[in-house]
Amino acid sequence: MTQAYCVKCRKKVDISNPKEVKLKNGRPAVKGVCPKCGTNVFRIGKP
Repeated sequence: MTQAYCVKCRKKVDISNPKEVKLKNGRPAVKGVCPKCGTNVFRIGKP
């Protein structure tokens, strides 16, 4: 499972509802939600 840093929880969490997106410059990224607090989390790079 892909992990990202949650700013609200202040730790790395597993991304729930991960979606692969592409940035303007073509780099891959993963966007999702923190399972504990519901905050949007984002990670640049492949999952």
